[in-house]
Amino acid sequence: MDATKKIKAVLDQLNTVMVGKSAQVEGSVACLLAGGHLLIEDVPGVGKTTLAHALARTFGLAFSRVQFTADLMPSDLLGVSVYERGSESFVFHPGPVFAQVLLADEINRASPKTQSALLEAMEEKQVTVEGATRALPQPFFVIATQNPHDQLGTYALPESQLDRFLMRISLGYPERRAERELLAGEGRRERADALQAVLSALELAALQQAVGQVHVAEPLLDYVQDLIAATRSGRWFVQGLSPRAGIALLRVARAQALIAGRDYVAPDDVQAVLPACTAHRLVPVGQAGRGAVEQVRAMIDAVPLA
Repeated sequence: MDATKKIKAVLDQLNTVMVGKSAQVEGSVACLLAGGHLLIEDVPGVGKTTLAHALARTFGLAFSRVQFTADLMPSDLLGVSVYERGSESFVFHPGPVFAQVLLADEINRASPKTQSALLEAMEEKQVTVEGATRALPQPFFVIATQNPHDQLGTYALPESQLDRFLMRISLGYPERRAERELLAGEGRRERADALQAVLSALELAALQQAVGQVHVAEPLLDYVQDLIAATRSGRWFVQGLSPRAGIALLRVARAQALIAGRDYVAPDDVQAVLPACTAHRLVPVGQAGRGAVEQVRAMIDAVPLA
């Protein structure tokens, strides 16, 4: 089975659970194929956690789920050393972060101290506990869900934490026909729990290598640089994108091209993933009238293709 067929099988299975959300499903798959972490932000009850479960099961990865709460401590996430009388020594008991996929449910309900415990894990694929550095399993993904900031009991994620997420997506309410199907049939969670792995870890690694081989032409690089420069112009955003954000954008655009069955990146790929890759890193000028996603889309319309 070639890469295109494997990716189609992944998308088809996920769409049986996330009915009517094919664009969000495709974006999520592109994020994981690009080797990045995914933030799913929306109101409770629209399927954020279900999508995270479905992604982990479909990609055939070992996962653990942590419900983030205000009293969650870093040691609850990373692990702790416990004195064992039999061996007369301290033995490290790894926390739930030692999994291939960490489902961080309602991540913005935890304190900033606990959120910061994830920074090293997300960036370096390792954690330092009690002076010892321990590698995390490979691959390692964080799929986090987040409630809107105006809801009670939430903490805004710091910029350094948001920057570790390759993409942020929003599910939104289902369309009427899709919601009718959900109301008339079994729940999304039951469907997700019944999913079987479509890929193995080795097949996922091969697809990620294929993403890295997707060609990016010089004119396309010029276009990406023009977009990055536009974010830094002061017209659209308070601060522009960093070089790291630009590299991340190209990784996801390559994944998007592979999903489309091409071995080269087209401008459409960049435009399709730009809002989800960059809006959570940007603050619109004036904060009036448009949110960051809408501002990014307006910027795309204003930046000409060379």
